[in-house]
Amino acid sequence: MTDTPPVRVISTLAVMGAVRALLRRDGEGAPAVEIRFDPTARLVAAIEAGERADIAILTAEGIEAQVEAGVLDGGGRVDLCRSSIGVAVRAGAPHPDIATPAAFRAALLAAPSLAYSRAGASGIVFAGLIERLGIAAEVRAKAIVIPQGFTAELAARGEVALAIQQVSELLAVPGIEVVGALPEPLNVRAVFSAAPFAGADARARACLGWLAAGLTPAVLRAAGLEPA
Repeated sequence: MTDTPPVRVISTLAVMGAVRALLRRDGEGAPAVEIRFDPTARLVAAIEAGERADIAILTAEGIEAQVEAGVLDGGGRVDLCRSSIGVAVRAGAPHPDIATPAAFRAALLAAPSLAYSRAGASGIVFAGLIERLGIAAEVRAKAIVIPQGFTAELAARGEVALAIQQVSELLAVPGIEVVGALPEPLNVRAVFSAAPFAGADARARACLGWLAAGLTPAVLRAAGLEPA
C-alpha cells in the first residue's frame, strides 16, 4: 500500500510566514502539504505554461484570471488576507521618515541604495509609484531589482540601505527592522486569495478549508498581514 500523496500547493511569497506559522502551530494535526513559494508573476507564468497542483494562492487578480481560464475552480475560491507594501532597513540602522508622501519621496532620493522585486506584486506597484513621483530615473540608478526572493535579505547583509516589498515578506527575513508601510495614499493593499485547481479532490478542498480557518486575524497580523 502506498502512502497518500501530500496536497500540492503553489503559493505567493507574501503568505509564506503566515502559512509556515500555521503549520508549526498545528503540528501533527496539519494536513500533509507540499508547498512551493514563489512570486505571483512567476507562478502565473508556470500555470500558463501547464503546471498544475491542487491549490493555488495568488493575488486576487491572478486567481480571477485563472478561474476565467477554467484552470481554477471559482466555486472554491476564498480571500485569505490583505498585505501592504513597506520599507525595511538593516537591524540597528536609522529609520527614515516615511510618514507622508513627501517624506517618503525624500527618503527614496536620500537613500544611497535600495532593492525592490521585479516579479512580485510589490515591485510592479513600486515601479509605477516612482514614475508617478517623478523620481524613476534617480531611483533606478541606485536600485537593485531582484528577479525573485526577498529584498530584505540584501538589507540584512548591508548591501542596500532600504528594502521595498510586502510587509509580510520583509518580516520573513531576520536581521532587519520594518520601518513601516508606505504612507497613505501611496500604499496599495494587495488581496491574496486561494482556489482549488479544477478537478481537485476532497482532500484539496479540506486543506483549503483548513488554511482559511487557520489564518486567523492574530496569525495574519503576526506575519505582517491583515484580514481580508
